[in-house]
Amino acid sequence: MNWQQLLNTARYNGSGGAERPDRPNHVQDADRIIFSAPYRRLANKTQVHPLYDIDHLRHRMIHSQEVASVGRNLGMLVGHWLETEGHIAQGEAYKVAGTVHAAALAHDIGNPPFGHSGEASIGRWFAEKFEEPRSVFKGIDSARWEEFIKFEGNAQGFRILTRLEMYRGDGGMRLSNAVLGAFTKYPMTAAVQASLMDEAYVGAKKFGVFEAEAPLFAEVAAALGLKEEQGEAGQRWWRRHPLVFLVEAADDICYNIVDLEDGFSAGDLPFEKVATLLEDLIKDENARDQSSYSDYEKVCYLRARAIGKAIDACVEAFQQNYDDIMAGRYSGELIADSRLGPEFAQIKSAAKQQLFTAPRKTKLEVRGRNVIRVVLDGILPVFEALERAGWDESQLPDYERQLVRAVALDLRDVRSNYEALHAMTDFVSGMTDRYAVEVAELLSGT
Repeated sequence: MNWQQLLNTARYNGSGGAERPDRPNHVQDADRIIFSAPYRRLANKTQVHPLYDIDHLRHRMIHSQEVASVGRNLGMLVGHWLETEGHIAQGEAYKVAGTVHAAALAHDIGNPPFGHSGEASIGRWFAEKFEEPRSVFKGIDSARWEEFIKFEGNAQGFRILTRLEMYRGDGGMRLSNAVLGAFTKYPMTAAVQASLMDEAYVGAKKFGVFEAEAPLFAEVAAALGLKEEQGEAGQRWWRRHPLVFLVEAADDICYNIVDLEDGFSAGDLPFEKVATLLEDLIKDENARDQSSYSDYEKVCYLRARAIGKAIDACVEAFQQNYDDIMAGRYSGELIADSRLGPEFAQIKSAAKQQLFTAPRKTKLEVRGRNVIRVVLDGILPVFEALERAGWDESQLPDYERQLVRAVALDLRDVRSNYEALHAMTDFVSGMTDRYAVEVAELLSGT
């Protein structure tokens, strides 16, 4: 892969005129993301603590902004190194940084309410429906079942960016090719990913594109010159864009380090544990005297220093693995393969044992899973009635029409069973935590 193509900032569907030197496309991309409704909804979506009562715990929007900040720093440092090594032209470091920044802003834009437990709840509900497919679940190619049974926020994010938001059905937000490439961690569909279970490549751990948007991603991949692969049965997929690794590293840095800070603020992790884990990352004998700080101020100070150290470590890891990254061979994670990999492994272990199993978090995740099931059960009759009406919304019975109005169900593109199921996941995944609770109460009559 080569940077001349990888930094292709033309809009993927050919929309828009020439790129403005005083307001490049990656800057406009970031603006479009920030001003979009799906991005605003992240302010009321779970990061770690669902339906939190403490105002300064992070939600998805704050997390996304922090990831974008770290990503921009990673992009600037790596871009400067690429310039110095002659891999990109002088001045293009800003393009690298801007591309990573915009992609990082959007990296969680497709996540449903209640975090990963929300994804699991959606998937489990569909898995039960596909056990004995009836009504709208009949007639769908079983290869497409994976899109719903293993519902994936990354694929929903690509759908939002390229189809649902802004220019609906006509390019979506019409972001630049480079930003869409840097956004897509898993450049393949669910059916392809399921057929590559023995493929050890990191980009094949999950899927990142629904079948409905597969032709759109193929256009992006061609414009960027991503390395294309074919499976034994002719399955088509691609190696990651190199900047995906920087977006992923920014996410890894933030959620690992700031989860410790939030865990302390929520009372789930003791100060001594958090301080020790962060100090192990910093390894700095010249640290500022913190004797006058409160415990919270100490954690904030250590968090800031740890992020800086992690950024430097990931830049080094990118440089060390550069040839494999550009050839599409690299299959690791920069943070894990960096000099701080063992320390981050300790953080993950502590979070798994003490943070993610905290009683309050567990109870709220159970509640969230049940809320999503109630919502899906409640809106299903609309789509069953729509199928019986030959996909003519005007022929819906009175109650179903009332329900469409009451919860603002969008049925504009529903002309088949497959589109009906995606309309359902579009609706439920787009909800905020609190709105999901409100709709569940409406639908259950409580």
